[in-house]
Amino acid sequence: MEGRIWRDFNFFLLLCVLVLLSISLLSVYSATLEAVTAFGTPLKVLFPRHIVNIAVGFVAMTAMMVLDYRTLSGIAGPLYLGTIVVLAGVLVIGEITSGAQSWIGVGTRTVQPSEFSKLTVIIVLAAYWSHFEDQGSRWLIQFGSLGIVGVPLLMVFLQPDFGTALVFGAIWLVMAWESGIRWQQLLFLLVLALPCFLVGWEYVLNDEQRSRLATFYWLIANPAEVNADEAYNIIQSLNAIRSGGLFGTGLTRGILSQGNYIPVQYSDFIFAVIGEEMGFAGGAMLLVLLALLLWMVLSIASRARDRFGRLIAVGIFGMILSHVVVNIGVTMSIMPVTGIPLPFISYGGSFTIMILAAMGLLQSISMHWRKIVF
Repeated sequence: MEGRIWRDFNFFLLLCVLVLLSISLLSVYSATLEAVTAFGTPLKVLFPRHIVNIAVGFVAMTAMMVLDYRTLSGIAGPLYLGTIVVLAGVLVIGEITSGAQSWIGVGTRTVQPSEFSKLTVIIVLAAYWSHFEDQGSRWLIQFGSLGIVGVPLLMVFLQPDFGTALVFGAIWLVMAWESGIRWQQLLFLLVLALPCFLVGWEYVLNDEQRSRLATFYWLIANPAEVNADEAYNIIQSLNAIRSGGLFGTGLTRGILSQGNYIPVQYSDFIFAVIGEEMGFAGGAMLLVLLALLLWMVLSIASRARDRFGRLIAVGIFGMILSHVVVNIGVTMSIMPVTGIPLPFISYGGSFTIMILAAMGLLQSISMHWRKIVF
């Protein structure tokens, strides 16, 4: 039976992940080579940490891969409860970085629980909707799913981490669509969400986050009125991408990236480094690889053995797609500045480990798609 399972291992998905991680190693190495913190501390130490994060991520991927994903359905309740407890702990004892209380110290390192909560929420929603199969269009079922995603979303929003809260919303949206929600219901729920946004704008978001959203609005409405200091991140990102031309300046040779002009260039704005040093060709190749990976995720979803596996795969698709759209959209000034990483590329311990664990879960779904007959 084991041999039958392993013959459905998705080698193309693994190859795509390995190529993306290779690009990540090159990009993070270059982005941290000359970069320093606001206090002048070199950021070279991040590259060896990135290697360790990837190694730990591969361990997590292997663990999820050998696990039968169907066993997760039975522990969805404890997983959800544990997620809520940890996120509550972050609000109480979490460390504040860049204006958000999102990290918990573990020894000499920090962990961002909200990253792991994305995967657990996907699993819990998949278990919930698979239990109510063919009832996805019922209002009661959809409000129940909103309650499941709404609690961790609110807790993350209170940190405040607008970007991660946005990802939670995207995960729910694609999984709700797969579960059978009607577009009229979605429209009604969007109207209901408007007052929540207004309350969040007034009482939850800090001044810096409100300024980012306002700057994005004025960049679209009237660019001439935008304060250059407030739009500094976007201006430097666009200048870097523009200066890369067709084939880029070459690895470690970007004037803006090596001159420390691009903010958070090893994570949130790493696509700007790629655009400058690898050019349009490198950026386009990266987008093709990410599109190919997303296509393979949907392929796994379409062949999943059961509704639970299909919903997990769709949820992972929504998570990756939202990260790609928002991260690259920010660097190209088509989305408001929001600090979320580019999947498989950006530096980030918790996110790197979580996204590789998600790949292992996809492999488990792929390997168990056949019904074994004796």
